[in-house]
Amino acid sequence: MNKKEVFKLAKGFRGRAKNCIRIARERVEKALQYSYRDRRNKKRDMRSLWIQRINAGTRQHGVNYGNFMHGLMKENVQLNRKVLSELSMHEPYSFKALVDVSRSAFPGNKKSIVPPKKEGLAIVL
Repeated sequence: MNKKEVFKLAKGFRGRAKNCIRIARERVEKALQYSYRDRRNKKRDMRSLWIQRINAGTRQHGVNYGNFMHGLMKENVQLNRKVLSELSMHEPYSFKALVDVSRSAFPGNKKSIVPPKKEGLAIVL
């Protein structure tokens, strides 16, 4: 990279990293390494977020994530995790239908685990 390109990429850096070529070149190189690494980490983080959202949605209906996905796979429902997470957040009735499809396909989903009800405090007079 020539000096002009380095300074163009170093725009916005602090201190001498924006106007001293030797320091700017090192900082730009490190910044490019970070951006390369984090483009991959971003995909990993998003997939993890989608899985957490799906798991939260399925547990409301008494099924865990692994059994839900296994049931969908057996029924050949080809929705990716991004779409499933959007459905779990914004379309609860559609998502419940998918949970029911998964539950019917996989015997491990038959038992419906109902979360315990929280009872309020009774005031005794």
